Amino acid sequence: MPFEVVYWHWIILGAILIVSEMVLATFFILWFGVAAILISLLLLVFPSLSLAWQVTIWTLFSVLFAVAWFKFLKPLSVDKTKAGLSREAIVGETGQVIIAPTDDRRGHLRFSVPVLGNDEWEILSEDVLAAGDRVQVIDVSGNALLVKKA
Repeated sequence: MPFEVVYWHWIILGAILIVSEMVLATFFILWFGVAAILISLLLLVFPSLSLAWQVTIWTLFSVLFAVAWFKFLKPLSVDKTKAGLSREAIVGETGQVIIAPTDDRRGHLRFSVPVLGNDEWEILSEDVLAAGDRVQVIDVSGNALLVKKA
């Protein structure tokens, strides 16, 4: 009795590939699984499609989806924020003093646009500052910013 590949074989292959993607988390094998599911749908419409054509079409779909992933979809998922790069993201930024620092307490600075998710930061300065002064961040010390008059 000859072995015949039917639509549910492709569904099982696609499911195995998609589930293995959950373990690997590369988003690469996923596209081979999606292509296998599409072949199963194609076999429902054209049940007499030969195995050679099935494998050829599956290969073409897999390559097409993989190329589309790397060319179009993956670049959209790149993190363009500066999260994790706090010093590099904040040094050089300019803001306005809202509470001047004194010897016994830190001051507060407000940026016009939030930097690293916050628009108000504690500040330290060697300069004498007053509320309303424009300052530039020169370094980070713990959770406070070291600033100088801009």
